[in-house]
Amino acid sequence: MLLGAIADDLTGATDLALMLAREGMKTVQVVGTPPPGFDLGDAEAVVVALKSRTIPAAEAVALSLEAARALREAGARQLIFKYCSTFDSTEKGNIGPVAEALMDFLGVPLSIACPAFPANKRTVYRGHLFVGDQLLSDSPMKDHPLTPMRDANLVRVLQAQTRLPVGLVPREVVAKGAEGIRAAFAAAVAEGPRLMIVDAIEDDDLRAIGAAAAEMALVTGGSGIAIGLPENFRRAGLIEGRTGPAKLEAPAGRPVILAGSCSAATRRQVAAAIAAGLPALKIEPLAIAEGRETAETVLAFIAAAGDGPALAYASDTPEAVAKAQAALGVERAGALVEHLFAEVATRLREKGYTRFLVAGGETSGAVVQALGVPALAIGPEIDPGVPWTLSLGDDRPVALALKSGNFGTDDFFLKAWGLLV
Repeated sequence: MLLGAIADDLTGATDLALMLAREGMKTVQVVGTPPPGFDLGDAEAVVVALKSRTIPAAEAVALSLEAARALREAGARQLIFKYCSTFDSTEKGNIGPVAEALMDFLGVPLSIACPAFPANKRTVYRGHLFVGDQLLSDSPMKDHPLTPMRDANLVRVLQAQTRLPVGLVPREVVAKGAEGIRAAFAAAVAEGPRLMIVDAIEDDDLRAIGAAAAEMALVTGGSGIAIGLPENFRRAGLIEGRTGPAKLEAPAGRPVILAGSCSAATRRQVAAAIAAGLPALKIEPLAIAEGRETAETVLAFIAAAGDGPALAYASDTPEAVAKAQAALGVERAGALVEHLFAEVATRLREKGYTRFLVAGGETSGAVVQALGVPALAIGPEIDPGVPWTLSLGDDRPVALALKSGNFGTDDFFLKAWGLLV
């Protein structure tokens, strides 16, 4: 194993694993830190999926360090700390505290932070994060129920989360290529900054950044940061040519869509699915709390929907989310939905459902944990950052598409099924 990655949520881990596989590394994703002796096969890259994005910073640090130790013991020469391409975090973390702790663990003088993912319209310019043509602070992320992002200046955002000095490698330096970027890194080590936000507006920028970071023990960023890293190992003769993700033969069984994300992208996908005639059931946290919506009612709806994919969704507007949170509390409102979908998924597998499309990082984590999936093989890409996967180490394998709430085209829920064999 050459490259180890620590992702702060499940869908982000899948996104990163897809990127590494697409760039030619044999990649396995594991759910939680693998125990000693866990069989990683011939994996060249291992991505550990944690659920650490919104938990207390101290807990996130502890989980991340545990994963880092396991990956290093398994042979990882370089580590990636992966977070969302919209830099999802709060004023207290968890990006800064985890990055700082990993740097201390590895004893490194410098690391980078680059959430750019141009294929999904996330770019960084002058240290400011853009979502499409909008500043992050003007995008729908400003209304995220757990990590509202109201400042697009990543230097300022990250500096508030860490004691380490934060600097910037601007676009005009990145445009000079790997040599220019390496020179900026060397200058930072001499001058004092320890964490460098790096501008990137296109994939070629990310490839240059990856080449410049070849000797870094730790890089941090969104999945886009992985675009340029496999080539370093290929250049050193440690991996072979690009093969891309393997084809995925999904187990026979019925399909279902479970959507917990309230992002603008997922709401558009729900609307498109309903407009196309997919059977759909809306689930509200207040109805769960009052006992009006239960696993039994959801299961009955899905069973009555026939053989095609039925959609159960809790996606709603920011106003509706705020109303539920005011009545139930932020944590309880989310937990009610996650627990319901987890129970539904478990019971659906018992009934022969083997193809699950899950929208939302928290929802995906709850479903995968409930199904007891220890690891995932990466299959075909549905949209940038979202592949089909197949559970590994499981006597009842299932196909899973685990979608970050913000990812995917409007017809994602409709077209995904055509990629399964």
